[in-house]
Amino acid sequence: MAASRGEPDPRPPLSSSSSASEIHVRVNSRRGANAIHPVDIPTATTPPAPAPAAATPSPVVFREVKHFRSWVPWLLPTFVVANTVMFVITMYVNNCPKNSVSCIARFLGRFSFQPFKENPLLGPSSSTLQKMGGLEASKVVDRHQVWLLVTCIWLHGGVFHLLANMLSLLVIGIRLEQDFGFVRIGLLYIISGIGGSLLSALFLQSNISVGASGALFGLLGGMLSELIINWSIYTNKVAAFVTLLSIIVVNLAVGILPHVDNFAHIGGFLSGFFLGFVFLIRPQFGWVSQRYAPPGYLTTSVRSKFKKYQCILWISSLIVFIVGFTVALVLLLRGFDANDHCSWCHYLSCVPTSRWSCNSNPAYCSLGSQLNLTCSTNGKSSTYTLQNPTASKIQGLCSELC
Repeated sequence: MAASRGEPDPRPPLSSSSSASEIHVRVNSRRGANAIHPVDIPTATTPPAPAPAAATPSPVVFREVKHFRSWVPWLLPTFVVANTVMFVITMYVNNCPKNSVSCIARFLGRFSFQPFKENPLLGPSSSTLQKMGGLEASKVVDRHQVWLLVTCIWLHGGVFHLLANMLSLLVIGIRLEQDFGFVRIGLLYIISGIGGSLLSALFLQSNISVGASGALFGLLGGMLSELIINWSIYTNKVAAFVTLLSIIVVNLAVGILPHVDNFAHIGGFLSGFFLGFVFLIRPQFGWVSQRYAPPGYLTTSVRSKFKKYQCILWISSLIVFIVGFTVALVLLLRGFDANDHCSWCHYLSCVPTSRWSCNSNPAYCSLGSQLNLTCSTNGKSSTYTLQNPTASKIQGLCSELC
């Protein structure tokens, strides 16, 4: 997305005789390079004396503008490291050779992966994700383990899942942190992730949900609302809007595939969208020009820091977010099942076709003599011979069978 900040026309000097002295207020936002540059103004602090026509212009210095400064990104790269470390710890706890019959990449020892039939993402078992803090609605409702709404954001289902999310976080997040700082973007990321967990738990109550996708979609939602609330300071606004909207629609469309928690995506996007109006608002250029102009130079008088439409969006978005977030949390803690009140909403997360099924019920197997397992979801049966079978090994075989 290429969107640059507008560059206002030079303001006239205080005296008509000092035609060589001008104020140039320039704040460039180059999305490709993520640089927010300061205002450049003449060094003179008093109106210059009349000068001949051939006189050289006044020298220009750069002054940093607080509201358009460029930040050094460090928080979101730290989040990438934290997610990677958590995945390594999860694989250590998983210990596939000890707890499963077969593993992928056994040369990795206890860091080897579960079979493809059980986890096609090259990752741990579902039971390990449960131990590490994966989101289960039943635990939040019955045991009031509300912290699972947060811990699940830092877990990933496999190597492919981790790589996709972390690469996206670096591409999207670093740009935003450079423009708006670590505090606002960090809050946007965390709160959006929790919002995605809330919507996921309301609709997918029989599944384990993990991943930072909800938080990532929150950053996309924040980018969209930032463009809208700061609309007047963009030049390529329509092109930027269409490009960003297309990216969001395509990513949400991918969520209709099976085994993808699109409710977390939608919840994270909506949270980030409304929070973006609150966290990512910019002052109007006229106010910045007036505040940073040197003494003795005439600028257009602008009393308000923000435009009226910005204030309306800020207040209304804050109210909608607080009300929506609170209602969703209360409903979840009361055991509310959103599927009972929306018969078609499950299609937002998975659309069944002839190529795949959207059956997301957990796999259960009945245990007979000599390890005769029968899957409860598809009716398949198989006989296994194991020495010292453990519950985790049986669950692994059950997952492969189903």
